Amino acid sequence: MRNGEAGTPEVGTVVVGVDGSSESRSAALWAAAEANRRDSELYIVYGADLDRLAIALSAETVESSREAGRALLVDAAEVVRERYPKLRVVRKLSRREPVDALLGYVAPGGCVVVGNRGRGGFSALLLGSVGLGVATRSEVPVVVVRGDPDRPDSGTVTAAVHGETDLRWLRHAARETLLRRAELRLVSVWNVLGSVGGVVTMLDDVDELAQRRLQLVAGLAEVLRSEFPGLTVHTDVKSGRSASGVLVEASRGTDLLVVGGRRRARGLGSGVGRVAHALIHHAHCPVEVVPVEEER
Repeated sequence: MRNGEAGTPEVGTVVVGVDGSSESRSAALWAAAEANRRDSELYIVYGADLDRLAIALSAETVESSREAGRALLVDAAEVVRERYPKLRVVRKLSRREPVDALLGYVAPGGCVVVGNRGRGGFSALLLGSVGLGVATRSEVPVVVVRGDPDRPDSGTVTAAVHGETDLRWLRHAARETLLRRAELRLVSVWNVLGSVGGVVTMLDDVDELAQRRLQLVAGLAEVLRSEFPGLTVHTDVKSGRSASGVLVEASRGTDLLVVGGRRRARGLGSGVGRVAHALIHHAHCPVEVVPVEEER
């Protein structure tokens, strides 16, 4: 499927960061599968941070780090090609620090893939640093690979719905679902106390709020079905005190959990939003954070 056709996934380069750890190996294989589905190139990137190292270390040490990075890239590419021999793989050794190294190769329609922890040249790939830094700054979706890489596919992609404006990034979730030939599940979590205050006084009010949420999610599902012919969309509205907790549990039975990474307009504030932040630390499957700029 090619970019530009109505209802088909966008095609763009997949960029993955590696560091020699088992987690980055899982990330590289996940990214390779994604690039294979897109029929696009896979960029395997190692951020050697040579510019910083050159300030404090000898030229010999810096060259040794460079050679180690090249060898790591060759090893990662071989692992990928064993499983996807026809995939177009590009190895990139960057002098820049890890976040800038990864973001330097992204392009519209592409995505960035990271493991949930790391070591070596990507020593900060532990979430809270590189992984979270990329998700916070990237203009394209970022996938944090979590969970058991060998568990069977469920054939579903789950998207965490919060409100009407989520349609902006739900279209991306729909395209990702079509790429996988899977079914899309829209999950929305609402908190009764958070919706009506600390004291629930009228059952009718609670029922009305529940119906509004059901109608909201059903409406989004209808729009996606109309815009993406052939896409199967299920809806699931749950109640609970913690949206993050409910979604973490939902991640046990899906292949990919997609969430909007909410940012303040005009660069005000930082981060990807409370729910997205919790999911990339605790989910049981890969989590895709789609950048969404909030209005002021």
